[in-house]
Amino acid sequence: MKKYFDAILYIVAFLLIQFAVTYAVVAVWAMAEGKSAGAALSALTREGSPTIPQLIVIQVVSSVITLALFLMARWSRVSRSYLRSKPYGVLFWAAVAVIGTIIPSEVFIELVPLPDFSGKTLADIMGNRWGYLVVCIFAPVVEELVFRGAVLRVLLQGTTRHWGAIALSAALFALAHANPAQVPHAFCLGLLLGWMYYRTGSVIPGIMTHWVNNTVAYVVYNVFPQYADAKIIDLYGGNMLKVSLAVAISLCSILLPAIVQLNLRMKKTEPENKNLV
Repeated sequence: MKKYFDAILYIVAFLLIQFAVTYAVVAVWAMAEGKSAGAALSALTREGSPTIPQLIVIQVVSSVITLALFLMARWSRVSRSYLRSKPYGVLFWAAVAVIGTIIPSEVFIELVPLPDFSGKTLADIMGNRWGYLVVCIFAPVVEELVFRGAVLRVLLQGTTRHWGAIALSAALFALAHANPAQVPHAFCLGLLLGWMYYRTGSVIPGIMTHWVNNTVAYVVYNVFPQYADAKIIDLYGGNMLKVSLAVAISLCSILLPAIVQLNLRMKKTEPENKNLV
């Protein structure tokens, strides 16, 4: 039971940091503008969301605090052991694997529409010049250290049912996004990230995968804005046969070969060696 308590502790700490930093940044921001901190916090409570510049500062500050806490408390433990093994093949195929999930995930979301509570906010953050730092640098590192380096690490302790631990960590990872539209992709991505962590004992492949996933979204939004809100079905002229072929090609020609290569290249590590960067 202790490991489940520890896993809950890590997630609560992660969420509380974000909550506390949000209110602290909004209050300090208001005072810097000569306004009342109390009035700013009341407005935040009513409106439910800080401004985009405030959100970027909140994410940077909360990320730094989270990294400091998890590393200093040794909830996540790091070393250079995995990088010394020069796992370039694993990192390459990890990047390929996540690319193979993009079209199937988008098609699923289009066919099974779910409420999107934060899509516009995320798009506004990516449109900001500091958005890449938040979405593609801090988010992959912090979330991998928390959900794989801390949560999954303890869930894997003393169990032979590693897929149960991986699935639970993936579900917690998906729910932590607090946005129904992101849950299916986040859960499937969490399974891939968890499997790679279980096999390698390192968060590095997960950070690579997470970085590629977020960077693709960032690039599409900023480099190809005409496609940012486009649906896969519309891009293929509503032809479901073409859409189905695109999904099949992504799964069979990109994702599956990448999984096979990862399975061949990732060496199983012993539990005591888990959480090596």
